[in-house]
Amino acid sequence: MNNDIITTNIDRLGLLLAEIDRLTKEADLIKDDLKDVATAPNGSKEFVGNLFRAVVVEADRKTTDYKKLIADLGIAQDVVAKYTKTSAVFSVKTTAR
Repeated sequence: MNNDIITTNIDRLGLLLAEIDRLTKEADLIKDDLKDVATAPNGSKEFVGNLFRAVVVEADRKTTDYKKLIADLGIAQDVVAKYTKTSAVFSVKTTAR
């Protein structure tokens, strides 16, 4: 691949990621407003626009603290390692110059 093309792609990627970040922050603010209304006394959980409909759904999420569980059960690190899977993960970090 030509270095000019790579440079252009890097700049394009940076611009796209910056725009996605800006749009995500804007969307999160709107979601927060909807959640505030939905959780207020007698607040509506359904919102209808001209093109889209939004529903605020509440759910309980459970997570297990495996580090604490392993410590409380006294499981040795070599046993934990036996059941630990390692996978290669690649990521691209983009920053402004």
